[in-house]
Amino acid sequence: MLVTLFFTFAKIGLFTFGGGYAMISLIENICVEQKKWITHNEMMKVTVIAESTPGPIAINCATFVGYRQRGAAGAIAATLGVVTPSFIIIYLITVFLERFLEIQGIMNGFKGIRIAVGIMILDASINMIKKMHKTTLAYVILCCSFLAMMLNSIFSWGISSIAIMLTAAAISLVVSAVSGIPSGKKGEEK
Repeated sequence: MLVTLFFTFAKIGLFTFGGGYAMISLIENICVEQKKWITHNEMMKVTVIAESTPGPIAINCATFVGYRQRGAAGAIAATLGVVTPSFIIIYLITVFLERFLEIQGIMNGFKGIRIAVGIMILDASINMIKKMHKTTLAYVILCCSFLAMMLNSIFSWGISSIAIMLTAAAISLVVSAVSGIPSGKKGEEK
């Protein structure tokens, strides 16, 4: 199982360009749908937790899945699997950096990869939105966060995406706490 974890996450790390957000879709496809190592609900939760904790999101997701399968040894195997391909590729690029940047075909390939990465991130976002627990509050927070990020990008306001994420979390906590106090039914959706 440790070897399977390593090579599964090595494949994810090798064939996914664009960082953790682009990997979410592939991790979900392999770990939830194909191998059934975790449920979709667990994938959504680990994505939120991985985004909220230090470190790359893909590594945090790999570590969680590995831990769920084989404890600490599984976490190490999955984490090493996801980082090894990137390490090797970056090492090879640094060795041949001057020649690498001169190859027009490689530069054109990276232009295409950028488009594919954007599509993979969009796909992961759409899948998470489709499967999230739908409440009015969730939609309001989603729309307001999206609008804040877009305006921040367009006008270069310099607001951190972390600040937007923490604000959304604080609003959700406050609304949940306030709406749960009168009825006495904490944790239930209104």
